[in-house]
Amino acid sequence: MQLGMIGLGRMGGNIVRRLMRQGHSCAVFDTNAQSVAQLAKEGASPATDLHHLVQQLQKPRAVWVMLPAGEITEATVKALHDLLEPGDIVIDGGNSNYQDDVRRAQSLSVKGIRYMDVGTSGGVWGLERGYCMMIGGDKDAFAHLDPIFKSLAPGVGNIEKTPGRQDRQSTAEEGYLYTGPAGSGHFVKMVHNGIEYGLMQAYGEGLDILKGAAQAHIPAERRYDLDLADITELWRRGSVVSSWLLDLSAISLAEDPELKTYSGYVEDSGEGRWTIQAAIEEAVPADVLSAALYARFRSRKDHTFSEKVLSAMRKQFGGHQEPTKK
Repeated sequence: MQLGMIGLGRMGGNIVRRLMRQGHSCAVFDTNAQSVAQLAKEGASPATDLHHLVQQLQKPRAVWVMLPAGEITEATVKALHDLLEPGDIVIDGGNSNYQDDVRRAQSLSVKGIRYMDVGTSGGVWGLERGYCMMIGGDKDAFAHLDPIFKSLAPGVGNIEKTPGRQDRQSTAEEGYLYTGPAGSGHFVKMVHNGIEYGLMQAYGEGLDILKGAAQAHIPAERRYDLDLADITELWRRGSVVSSWLLDLSAISLAEDPELKTYSGYVEDSGEGRWTIQAAIEEAVPADVLSAALYARFRSRKDHTFSEKVLSAMRKQFGGHQEPTKK
């Protein structure tokens, strides 16, 4: 199939590469001309602007927007509203607020343009591992683009089948899922990221406690100098707390046991806040997720080893860099 990609950052560029590896053709645009030129060398069709991108696509056109949530995505979707025709498809694969998706879908539908919101997880590792996708929006557009999603997804791989799912007909075990109407994909991804905050915080605090056992004020008979790189590696092997986030922690600690290259300043990209807002609206207790979000706020004033662990994990899975120290 053919896809147009707008935004060639850490994930957008690799999505294009993964699709081209599997035989799809891609037209690409980014305000960074070097990013466009690099992907053109790898086989993509370069575009000089959005109009040029749209011109290169066959009908029904499918345009994937992979830009930071907020004004730049909003402006791009509005521009595509003017450039595209009935039956064409706009995909927002970034981390937009699901309420914006509902509004955009309604606006585009007036012109007959179909809208899809794709919560995309996989970070900088997605090129090789594949992307887990939570997909909302027009159901017919989902069916039309199924070859694209199937190529981007991790596939069944070597993960054991879940007992009790034998009679379910779903793409979930392949790593992508149609979740429902516009906004539902980003809503599911939003909660996914809220959970991610909580899991990361738990690992960070636990490792901080292990590290603290070596402090001088701890009684000598209970003072332990523990190797965190070895412990995280150990937990990866059959432990009930094993996960990809633990894998990434083990990588970081193997590279830098004291995490000296990190300050512990931890950003939040918005989804954690929106998750808490949804919990408040639904009157659902979210003690752990709220505490994890507030811990990130505090990290910007006073850093602990726990926050260095969070920063290390964010760099490993998403390529996120800490802000330059002031």
